[in-house]
Amino acid sequence: MRLILLGPPGAGKGTQAQRLVERHGIPQLSTGDMLRAAVANGTEIGKRAKAVMDAGELVSDSIVNAIVAERIDQPDCANGFILDGYPRTLVQADAVQAMLAERGLKLDVAIELVVDDKALVGRITKRANDAKAAGQAVRKDDNPEVFEERLREYYKKTAPLIGYYYAKGVLKGVDGMADIDDVTRQIDTLLGAKEMAAQ
Repeated sequence: MRLILLGPPGAGKGTQAQRLVERHGIPQLSTGDMLRAAVANGTEIGKRAKAVMDAGELVSDSIVNAIVAERIDQPDCANGFILDGYPRTLVQADAVQAMLAERGLKLDVAIELVVDDKALVGRITKRANDAKAAGQAVRKDDNPEVFEERLREYYKKTAPLIGYYYAKGVLKGVDGMADIDDVTRQIDTLLGAKEMAAQ
């Protein structure tokens, strides 16, 4: 099972990815983790990424794509994987299609966590207020202004992927505003239906 989770920041992708890892025994591939691992392991592409990061620059699509390609060749990805936070752009989505096709593989499903943006901002504001009231530090991401900026960035660069995967016939939506366990159940139902259809 090879799948992608889509949705704006705060939609709960990370939480659901972790549950999918536990249920299906397939790894969650996050670009941040993959970059750090490639650098730590001193792979050829890791050395290139390290040089770029050491210079304080953003790692290019070509390096990120190469790191993902290297990672999906690892034995633990043989039965599938969950892409988390990648692809972020249409260019990266095309790269994923190409790298899978080269290996005779395909993406099984892109799951969109459908959420209400205003409710998400409200959720973030409440979390920040609760932290302040408890005398705890407020996470940088829980600042409503920072969060709204991340939302704008998402709609500009990543939201077009929803149409991209819809056109390919692999997009499925779940109600991301439901409680966490219900979202998990919706995803399980979707994946069960996909597996039945594949048999």
